[in-house]
Amino acid sequence: MALPVRSHPSPPLVYAHRGSSASFPELTRAAFVEALADGADGVECDVHLSSDGHLVLHHDAQLGRTSDGLGALADHTLAQLRNVDYSSWKGVAVPDTHGAAGEQFMTLDELLDLLLAAGRPVGLAVEMKHPSPRGRGLEDALLALLERRGWDPRTGRLGTVLVSLMSFDADAVSHLLERAAPAVVCQLVDENSGERERENLSGRAASTSSPVPAAQLPLAGPGIGFVRAHITEWASVIRTSEDQTP
Repeated sequence: MALPVRSHPSPPLVYAHRGSSASFPELTRAAFVEALADGADGVECDVHLSSDGHLVLHHDAQLGRTSDGLGALADHTLAQLRNVDYSSWKGVAVPDTHGAAGEQFMTLDELLDLLLAAGRPVGLAVEMKHPSPRGRGLEDALLALLERRGWDPRTGRLGTVLVSLMSFDADAVSHLLERAAPAVVCQLVDENSGERERENLSGRAASTSSPVPAAQLPLAGPGIGFVRAHITEWASVIRTSEDQTP
């Protein structure tokens, strides 16, 4: 009797976290240009709203860790943020091919332009950073921008770019699920995740018990801290599963 043939899964997609952030300052034009040149399947970015309503790429709520700026990002206009130095802290020279100093701080619109010009399919994972002083206004601004650019909330497609949306904030994810297909929305989880995150991932409130088809559920994305805390446990489960597979 012949043994069943084990199917080989597709190779994992490689997304450059905050661009090629090991080589160039995170979330800068140089980092994203390098990620595309490296052949990354996609890139990940974090978004905040400037005081004048622009979606900008920055991880922290405060300026300072990756720039010479000070104070809350949300208190600065886009023009003010453009005048901050986001490159020098890394201590690496940025080649002319990767943008001038004044081009390193990027808006989400500019990142989309860069990815669409890549000439190949590229993924974009956008994380909404919370708490935000704009509340759900951050998600509304993001959806408005994407829809203006021609994004399809059912498939995540925007030309050659496949856009997915994610957040650790359960209310943000719930808000996104009202207007976008679950397949393009990701609930990020960590050690602090609780009932609201579980509700999003199960597709039902705690008071109900009816199962929800998997196709109607959002993606689940463990944070890096969560992964590091459980990697040994997961590896053991995977090895056990493989040992039991014919």
